[in-house]
Amino acid sequence: MAQAGRRWQRSLFPWLLQWGFTQCSTDPCGFTAQREINGSTQRLIIGCYVDDLFTLYSNDGAGSLYESFTSDLAARWNVEDEGPVSDLLNVDISRDADYVLLQQHKYITHLVDTYLPDGVPASFHKSQAPASDELPSLVEAALAAKVNGSAPTPELRSSYQSLVGALLYCSTQTRPDVAYAVGMLCRAMSCPTPQLLDAAHRVLYYLSHHRHVGLRYAVADPHPVAGFSDSDWATRHS
Repeated sequence: MAQAGRRWQRSLFPWLLQWGFTQCSTDPCGFTAQREINGSTQRLIIGCYVDDLFTLYSNDGAGSLYESFTSDLAARWNVEDEGPVSDLLNVDISRDADYVLLQQHKYITHLVDTYLPDGVPASFHKSQAPASDELPSLVEAALAAKVNGSAPTPELRSSYQSLVGALLYCSTQTRPDVAYAVGMLCRAMSCPTPQLLDAAHRVLYYLSHHRHVGLRYAVADPHPVAGFSDSDWATRHS
């Protein structure tokens, strides 16, 4: 049923708000709740994707906010607790007592199988960066060609947009190390050239060599989240 997801949201979302959740202003599928229980502040974060709920909670067990929510949810609908999540929208999630690790190993493997049927060329070494120094000039040339009336073939445009769109998902979920290269490639989505398609393949070569890299969040780290990046890989060695 094409409208099943929308109808489910129209039923679920008002119920969540009535239960005490606050809807996220930047993503309507995200909800947060907070209550004082037995002298401590307990929190819930809910992410809704079609008919799946991804739940983060600060406390569990009898009398907790999480237990109250899941009980009320089960009383309202026929739901199933699938246990700790290991994969969410092509993001692999692993954890131990000290950290949570987000990776996209399986997704990158799928991209390699789809877009690189012959595998990564032996000429591309593991130490190479995801983008060459020529990438900005290649993008500028493609944009200039568009202004002058040049247009790519439908096959080239389709292949390029499909690959770069897949790379964009990696860069925004778990791989900020390719964000610069993918961001540059995205500027020419409507006017790709064969050289830019080669540059997109290069990003996938890099990801294939480093598919186990991910985002690691320490559980007990007292410091706020912070980050830095040599975004264009101007410094290749440190």
